[in-house]
Amino acid sequence: MSQLSHALADFLRSHIRTVPNWPEAGVQFRDITPLLQNPRVFRVLIDAFVHRYMEQGMRPDVVAGLDARGFILGSVVAYELGLGFVPIRKKGKLPFTTVEETYELEYGSATVQLHTDAVQSGQRVLLIDDLIATGGTMMAGKKLLEKLGATVMEGAAIVDLPKLKGSAKLKATGLPLFTLVDFAGH
Repeated sequence: MSQLSHALADFLRSHIRTVPNWPEAGVQFRDITPLLQNPRVFRVLIDAFVHRYMEQGMRPDVVAGLDARGFILGSVVAYELGLGFVPIRKKGKLPFTTVEETYELEYGSATVQLHTDAVQSGQRVLLIDDLIATGGTMMAGKKLLEKLGATVMEGAAIVDLPKLKGSAKLKATGLPLFTLVDFAGH
């Protein structure tokens, strides 16, 4: 957990639902939809990110969100910061020229794409998603943004599942991470 008070982390954790054996047996799915359904809780969640990235030296040039829950967080954070938002989509969803990256998930593989004009070389990008499990999705997003010459200044997520070692892999590449809640199991 990053520099948040334990009370805030506990408050947010209490609004995350665990769904056992979904999408397959043995997976403990951490469902963030209860965080979004209550306007007060949603505000606390978004403010935790916004206040961090309003700080001098932490302000990105643009926010990129990973398909699909990263869109929810990223677009609201970008709006609150007065920045543009870049969607990193699942393969086949973007209509313009794209770059793509394939990666492994906890329970399969996937490919994400980014428009070739989504970011400019040298831009500082905040990359945001709902959860870090194996780190594959965030790593793929980072690689896509770097292919276009951007710098991913930090990866951010609501939930970290450290047992799956994704956050450790991401940090080993030099990517700073900011997460709000961690869960001991997966």
